[in-house]
Amino acid sequence: MNIENLKTFCLVVDEGSISQAARLRFISQPAVTRQIHQLENFYGTLLFDRTDGKLTVTEAGKMLYPFATSIINDFTRSKEVIRTANDELNKNLFVGASLTIGEYLLPSLLGRFKKMNPELNITLSIKNTPSVLEDLANNVIDIAMVEGIVENNGFATEKFADDELILVYPPDHHWNNLTEIKIEQLINERMIWRESHSGTRLIVENTLRDHGVLDKIHDFMEISSTQAIKSTVEAGLGISILSRLTVARELELGTLKEMSISGVTIKRSLWLVKKAHRFNRPGVSQFVQFIKD
Repeated sequence: MNIENLKTFCLVVDEGSISQAARLRFISQPAVTRQIHQLENFYGTLLFDRTDGKLTVTEAGKMLYPFATSIINDFTRSKEVIRTANDELNKNLFVGASLTIGEYLLPSLLGRFKKMNPELNITLSIKNTPSVLEDLANNVIDIAMVEGIVENNGFATEKFADDELILVYPPDHHWNNLTEIKIEQLINERMIWRESHSGTRLIVENTLRDHGVLDKIHDFMEISSTQAIKSTVEAGLGISILSRLTVARELELGTLKEMSISGVTIKRSLWLVKKAHRFNRPGVSQFVQFIKD
């Protein structure tokens, strides 16, 4: 079924002439005749009687006409409704981010992006990586920004930055006179960890395991909040390995200090994740380009 064929059929009925319908449709008379024949083949009956050189609508054609006009009107209205809905939808941008990115990286970036695109209504949802990706799969958000591993093949992923995980300690710690330590020296320290399912913790544990010290480190405390971990370290209760993004302010103020580990660098990738749609709304494309720039 072709909507254009129905439009041509209705116009021929209204005008009573194939030549007049062709002129109004800006197509040739043979093209009009071909479209009518296609409809007749589809319905398996004649829609016009062409005897004695006069064009008249058959009973089947008269029966089809009100349905055809209704289909055309509904189709036109559907385009108007979807266009209006898209105009409203294109004013919104729903971003989902994992904790580190959402709390420490995105606020300033979204502020700059909003100034460049004041017409956009931006909503930021901050959750752990699995929950953010679940929201993306369920179309709750338009785009995800995560630091964890993305295993869903239905997503389109693109690295937009690297994040370094660094060892931090309190200012009154006995490391104060050192510029770096050996990784074995962590064995004697009280480690403040993120919760067991944290992506940050998994990366740290894998690194320490590769260097043969993970099982020897004393698990002093496990805390699910990065902010709480920073406060705990500042209070002198232990050390931790955290994203540089999360401790930038504390390092600047001197409430935390950074210690290098000889021969060890821990980095992770930050990812932009989208569903593999064929079309992206303008706000999403603008935001992706902004992050890349």
